Amino acid sequence: MATSSLHTLPALVLAKLVREGAISSEELVRHHLARIEAMNPSLSAFVTVFDDAVKGARRKDRERLRHRDSLPPFHGVPIGIKDLNVVRFTRTRFGSRGMPAIVLPCDDANVRPLRRAGFVILGKLSTSELGAMPVTEPDIHPPTRNPWSPTHTAGGSSGGSGAAVAAGMLPIAQGSDGAGSIRIPSAFCGLYGLKPSRGRIVNQFRLPDRRILYTSGPMARTVSDAAALLDVMAGIDTGRTHWAPPPARPFAARHATPKPLRIKVVESIGMVPTDPDILLVLRHTARILERLGHSVEEARLPESGLDEFLPIWQRLIGGIPLMRWSRAQPVTAWLREGAKGLKRREVDVLEDRLVDRFAPKFGTADLWLTPTVAVGPPPIGAWAGLPPADAFARAATLAAFTAVVNLVGLPAASIPAGISPHGLPIGVQLIGGMFRESDVLSVSWDLEEAIAWRQLAPG
Repeated sequence: MATSSLHTLPALVLAKLVREGAISSEELVRHHLARIEAMNPSLSAFVTVFDDAVKGARRKDRERLRHRDSLPPFHGVPIGIKDLNVVRFTRTRFGSRGMPAIVLPCDDANVRPLRRAGFVILGKLSTSELGAMPVTEPDIHPPTRNPWSPTHTAGGSSGGSGAAVAAGMLPIAQGSDGAGSIRIPSAFCGLYGLKPSRGRIVNQFRLPDRRILYTSGPMARTVSDAAALLDVMAGIDTGRTHWAPPPARPFAARHATPKPLRIKVVESIGMVPTDPDILLVLRHTARILERLGHSVEEARLPESGLDEFLPIWQRLIGGIPLMRWSRAQPVTAWLREGAKGLKRREVDVLEDRLVDRFAPKFGTADLWLTPTVAVGPPPIGAWAGLPPADAFARAATLAAFTAVVNLVGLPAASIPAGISPHGLPIGVQLIGGMFRESDVLSVSWDLEEAIAWRQLAPG
C-alpha cells in the first residue's frame, strides 16, 4: 500500500495493517524515522533516536510470520518514551545537565509493558528539567516547539511527546503527569491525553505510590488509541494490574455511555482568569454534553493558592536522587533550595488538608468539565530572565485546573475541543470519579464523534 500518509493513521489501524501484512513494521518505522529526520531539528521533540530501531522493526516482521495468531496489540508500531523514564542500555538525562550519565541494563516498570505490547521504541522524548515546569525548555537542547506554531511552546513536561505525535513523528506516545504534564501539552498540541487514577499504573521505579502525584499515561490522536494503551500500561490486557480495582472489562472495549451523568462545569479558578476564546469552547462543549443527554450545571471549586501547593512540589522535585544541583537550571535549583527546610510530616499535613478540601467537592458529580489550561500556549522563552520565583509563579498558572486533580488522584483527560482565532488548539478537561476512567473514556468517545477533532491537524 502507499506509505505517504501512514503518519496520519491511528496506532490501532497501523497495528492492524502490520498484523495483516498490508505493510511491514520496517516500512512503518522507516516512514516515521524519515519524518523525525525532517522535522525534529526545528521542533526538538526527540532527544535521542535509537540506531537499532530498524533492526527492531525487522525482528517484529519475522515474529509476525511465526506468531501471526498471537501477536500483541501494538505489534510493530512505533512509540517514543519520555526522557524521565528508563529504557535499557540508553542514557536517561531527565532533561538536565545535572543528571549523571547512568545507563541501566533494564527498562523501568512503565516501559516493560510497552515492549510486551509489541511496540518498536524509536527514541527518547524531551521533557522539562526533572519534569518541573509546564513548558519544555531545558538547557541541554533547544526548546521544544509546538507543531501548530513553532514560536509557541508545546507545553510540558511531556512536551516532546505532544510535539512528536502532533507532528506525525509518532502515532502515539507515553507521557507522565505530576501536575498536568500529560494534559497541558495535549491541550496545546491538539491531542487526547489521559492521566489515570492514582494506583492504576505501577510507579516506574516501583516506589510506594499512595501519595505520589505523578503517573504515566497515554497521549494519542484518538480516544481508542489512548484506551488501548491504557490497558497495556495498567496491565489490564495481561492481568498484571496495580492496586487500583480493575475495570469490569478492558478500557478499550467501548460501551454505551450511562445517561444521564451529572456533569458540573467550572469556568474559572482563582489563580488566573480564563481566556474568552477558551470560555467559548468550554461552553460549546457543555452544550454538546447536554444534547447528548447529560445533566450539566455550572459550579465552582474551592479556592487554593500557589503557596499551598508549592511546598508539595518543592518536596517532589527536591527529593530526586543523584542530581548534581549546581548544574540545575535556575527555577529547578530554586525549587530544591525551598525543599531543604521542609519537614515531611508538615508537607503531608498540608497535602491532606488540600485533599480534604477538594475530594468531597469532586464527589458531588459524576464528571467535571473545566478548561485544561486557562490560557493559550505561551511563546517560547516567555519567562526567560525573570527571577526563579516569578518564573515559577507564571508557569504555575498553566496548571491551575490540572494540579488539584493529581492531589486528589482522580482520572482526567484533555480533549481537543476547538481552535483559537490564532490557529492554536484549545483543550477542555474531563475529570472522573476515583477509578472511573471508563466514564471519562465513554464520554470522550461521544465528544470525539461530536467535535470531529481528527479532521484538525497542524499546518
